[in-house]
Formats: sequence, C-alpha cells, structure tokens
Amino acid sequence: MTEARDGALVAHYFRHEYGRLVARLVRRFGVHELAAIEDSVQEAMVAALDVWGPRGIPDRPSAWLHRAARNALLDRTRTRDRRARILEERDEPAPPEPVEARLGGEVDDELLRMLFVCCHEELPERSRLVLALKILCGFGTDEIAFRLFTTEANVYKRLARARDRLRAIGAAEPSGATLRARLPDVRSVLYLLFNEGYLSIRADDAIRAELCAEAIRLTTIVATHPAVADPTTAALLALMHLHAARLGTRTDPAGDLVLLEEQDRSSWDRERLSTGMEWLTVARGAERLTRFHLEAAIAAEHALAPSFAETDWGRIARYHQQLAELDPSPIHALNRSVALAEAEGPAAALESLAEVVRPEWLRDHYLWDAVLADLHRRAGHTDQARVHRDAALDAAPSEAIARALDRRLFIG
Repeated sequence: MTEARDGALVAHYFRHEYGRLVARLVRRFGVHELAAIEDSVQEAMVAALDVWGPRGIPDRPSAWLHRAARNALLDRTRTRDRRARILEERDEPAPPEPVEARLGGEVDDELLRMLFVCCHEELPERSRLVLALKILCGFGTDEIAFRLFTTEANVYKRLARARDRLRAIGAAEPSGATLRARLPDVRSVLYLLFNEGYLSIRADDAIRAELCAEAIRLTTIVATHPAVADPTTAALLALMHLHAARLGTRTDPAGDLVLLEEQDRSSWDRERLSTGMEWLTVARGAERLTRFHLEAAIAAEHALAPSFAETDWGRIARYHQQLAELDPSPIHALNRSVALAEAEGPAAALESLAEVVRPEWLRDHYLWDAVLADLHRRAGHTDQARVHRDAALDAAPSEAIARALDRRLFIG
C-alpha cells in the first residue's frame, strides 16, 4: 500500500472515527475532559499517519486509534493533579472493535448519545450546532461557517465558549424528557450533516455519500425509538431518503455535478424513493407542519415527476411560499423564484424577488448571485446576468460547484 493511499485512509478514519472516539472517551472520562480528549484524538490521528505508512494499516484500525487516543489522554493527565490516578482507575482495556453503549438507557448509539449531550439547553442554540458539527461530525471551521452563514472567526469563538460552558456545567447523559427537549437541535445537526454530504464544499468531493448514509443511520435510530420518535423526525428521514435516491446520478464519471434536468431518472434508487414515501406517510401524523414536512413534500414532487418538464412547478412554488411564511428567509424566496421561473417564466420570478433585500449574512454566499444570474440570463438581460454570474463564480466554495455554475450560467 502506497504512502498516499495510507494517508487517504487515515483521512478517512479521521472523518469517520473522530466523533466516535470523542464520544467514547467522554463517556469514560467525563465531559469536563472534552478539550483534552479532542487534543488526544487528534494526536492519535497524527500518530496513525506516521505509523501506518511504514507498517501498514492494522487489522483493527478503529481499536488502534482508540488505544492511541486513550494513552495520549492519560499521558496528558499524568502531569496534572491526582485526578490522573482516578482516570487510570476508571480506565478499561479497549475492545477489539468499537462497541455500542446506551444513552441514559434510551438510545443505543455512542455518537448519538454525545450529540444529545452537545445540544445542552444551557448552551446558546448556534453554539450547540457548532459544537456538534465540529466534534461529532468532523466538520472543518470553514464548512461550519458556510452551512451556518457565518464567519470562521465566529465559529472559533463559539467553539471555545461552548467547550468551556459544557465543562463548567458537567453535562450528564440525558434521558426521558431531556432527550425530547433537545430533539429539535439534534434534528438540525443531522439535517446539516446530510446536506454537507449531498453537496459538499470540499475541493476533492462534490458528493460525500458516506455523510448522507451516516445522517440517515442516526436519524433512523431517532425516528424508530419510542422515547423520541415523532412525525417531524419522520419527515426529516423521508427528506433524506428522497434526496439520497438521486445520489448516484448527481455526478458524472469525471466527478462533475449533474443538474437535476440532466439526471437519468431511470437510474434513481427506487427502493430509496419507496422508503422515503413510506416515511412521508408516517410524517402526516404531525399536529403542525414543519420545514421538514414541506421540504420532504418538495422532494416528493421531484421524485414522482416523470420528467423535469412535467414537474408540478406551481405546487413546488406554493410549498416554498409556505416555507417562507413558516420561517421567513431570503433563501426560501430564492428557491420559490426558481420554481416560479419554471412555472410562469423568469419575469415572474424576478418580480417575486423585487422587494427581497439581500441580508448581510448572505453577502458572500454564491446562491443569491447564482439565482439572479440564471433568471436574468433566461430573461435576456445579458449585462445583469454577467455581473451576477461573475460574482457567483467568485464566491463558489469549491471547484465542483464553480464548474456547475459555469456550465449552468453560460452566456453566449
């Protein structure tokens, strides 16, 4: 195995095992050791890069990383006060492979248990999301900033404060009513995890199917557990399955993104589509409509349409309008304009955006300019289209997205 391949595999394990290692060590040594645990896990990943190259990948990579991280943590604490001896007394030999533990007797998954811990009600809402995305989902600060429409500096500040606050309150494992109270934040994290997989901002991966799969796995646990299952989570799971059904057609052999109108619908995963529709039926038992219900309904319209041209764009536009009324945001207005352009033409779409003010937090995001460039291009406003197109390309977060925009927004 080449050094490059070993390095790629270490990166794979960092992406997939980081959160699990943190969760397992927090379970064993306590949330007050979170900062030291994160440092130790990172040290284990660096050690893996150095050791696995010359020696090869071990038979049980996850167990190797667990032992290395645990030993690094103990080395850190031995230089401190007598608490180090307590940690050693509480330590246990690592199992040959990671094992599942229980969340307050409620949920059978270490990562999910820690996700509920990170969504502690004493942390500010945005800090909960930042903390969970960083330490459990393996997001970089740039990815978090992009998904939450903020700056990397703000992400760093929120991370530091969240870690300090969580250590101060000594968060215990939640159960019962606490689990249910934290469920909305947990859903938000799972939603963002899936979205990063569905359209990644990483330079090397336009689609990260493994993140989508992990988001679906964790959401399925929540959606099927009697302690926390509800129609809103069912709607989120329906949305994930309906989108995941198209993953295989969203990139071409060269790795470039394929637009919806160009995708081969006969290659969409029919089993995924069926599962998504089943979960959407479960979601109809909700007492109130949520964004996940509406987004799943939009995804279902796309999934059931025989072709791009035969899609019920008017209905999709109405769903986006409901989303805007439920959660006022220029993002919903932009999405509605895209549907209106298909249903009624670009002039109607531009008119719908005439009084929408671009907020400061969307100033450096490519989406606003990309939509306006496409609408002006289709309306024949070449000069305006070119200005917005150039701005969208400048703001594109990855080469794959930039290439897709360049192809979509071509101006002859």
